[in-house]
Amino acid sequence: MLKFLLLCSLAAAGSRAEIAEEEDVLVLKKSNFDEALQAHPNILVEFYAPWCGHCKALAPEYAKAAGMLKAEGSEIRLGKVDATEETELAQEYGVRGYPTIKFFKGGEKESPKEYSAGRQADDIVGWLKKRTGPAVATLNEVTEAESLIADNEVAVIGFFKDASSEDAKAYEKAAEAIDDIPFAMTSNDAVYSKFEVSKDSVVLFKKFDEGRNTFDGELTKEKLLAFVKANQLPLVIEFTEQTAPKIFGGDIKSHILMFLPKVASDFQDKMDQFKKAAEGFKGQILFIFIDSDVDDNQRILEFFGLKKEECPAIRLITLEDEMTKYKPESDAITAESITKFCTLFTEGKLKPHLMSQDVPEDWDKTPVKVLVGKNFEEVAFDSSKNVFVEFYAPWCGHCKQLAPIWDKLGEKYKDSADTIVAKMDSTANEIEAVKVHSFPTLKFFPAGDERKVIDYNGERTLEGFTKFLESGGKEGGAPAGDEDDELDAEDLDDIEEDSDGEDDGVDDHDEL
Repeated sequence: MLKFLLLCSLAAAGSRAEIAEEEDVLVLKKSNFDEALQAHPNILVEFYAPWCGHCKALAPEYAKAAGMLKAEGSEIRLGKVDATEETELAQEYGVRGYPTIKFFKGGEKESPKEYSAGRQADDIVGWLKKRTGPAVATLNEVTEAESLIADNEVAVIGFFKDASSEDAKAYEKAAEAIDDIPFAMTSNDAVYSKFEVSKDSVVLFKKFDEGRNTFDGELTKEKLLAFVKANQLPLVIEFTEQTAPKIFGGDIKSHILMFLPKVASDFQDKMDQFKKAAEGFKGQILFIFIDSDVDDNQRILEFFGLKKEECPAIRLITLEDEMTKYKPESDAITAESITKFCTLFTEGKLKPHLMSQDVPEDWDKTPVKVLVGKNFEEVAFDSSKNVFVEFYAPWCGHCKQLAPIWDKLGEKYKDSADTIVAKMDSTANEIEAVKVHSFPTLKFFPAGDERKVIDYNGERTLEGFTKFLESGGKEGGAPAGDEDDELDAEDLDDIEEDSDGEDDGVDDHDEL
């Protein structure tokens, strides 16, 4: 009996050891997921799709982070799940897009924490250490402070002679609210002297721009969080696959973008002007540079109605309740012109910039009518017509699948006296009356003077569309606004995803 139990124990241990690894990342499946959580109580798990461009870009940094933690002897591990194969596991954890990254702490399967930091190895490691260790580390030696600053892009040190003071307590509360930046505290005289700190204060150290920022004013949790938010990113941040989460996941939802090729002869001059303007709007507007020559950025240009040959160019966008774009009156890229543009924005004196193509000469010559920004109002809100519109993107895979069915619907109603089937390219045309957050979006504008808008939520079949139209928008419809289809700020970086018809999610539309 004893021998039997020993064999069972050895077999169980062997089973746990069989979890495969790829570049220090655990390969997880439904069959070994519970075992992994038991063996490694603190584990970060990436749910990915092999075809996802964002996942491919993350892979080397994710593996690097796993290697860094393993080399340190950390108990924290990184794992990955192919969500296209392990569909049951993906569904259990509500995976709706790729990559989805969740942190399982203490071996608990329920309610894992969503990963919320950047996609570089240092960001991942820093976030995990903050999640598993104390919110504030104690620095007793100069070398400890030097190592903290050297090992992190951004680090915050609180200099407090009395760690139990009210200021120190406020500092700790602020530290608990920030996941992706390490906070430390010291009362050591040598550390004070090394960093030329003469009185209690908070200093943010960073490897860019000024190098350090010292907090000034009454120290409260809210004011300290605002201080960190204003200084944790460079004055100008380049948009890349790695920086996208920091850009869209941050608290600053107003972004000004400069589209400029790095190879331009006056690149540095324009960058200097852009950076100079940024100094006056820290904490209010994020200044972002986009290399207009990079192939992966072309969809971003398209989203703003720009072509490579039209760059350099400046645009501003807000990601608050509604996504709104603004265009400066002047094409000049100087600190003065950019400052003026941003000041008008912060004062609420700018009108949104709505893109529109010119009205095609043959817009109404085909069964499916072609709408653009300039003719949308008169067609969609014609009180004598029922107008059914598809808002699409040329690169959207789901839109391409819908196209032949939509064409058949147009053919069916081409001779109707009161029904129009139409489409509008929403990457090149924008209208005030309708905010498009995903593709394809289908909306019905019934006849009458009430300017009603009804969302179509039924089956995307010819039969489903026909029943909807014949019922006056009642079968398969819902009043516009009933569904929560607001654009999440972090979803905007999906615009640069592969243009091969694949999308980031597993739902039935392509998110912006």
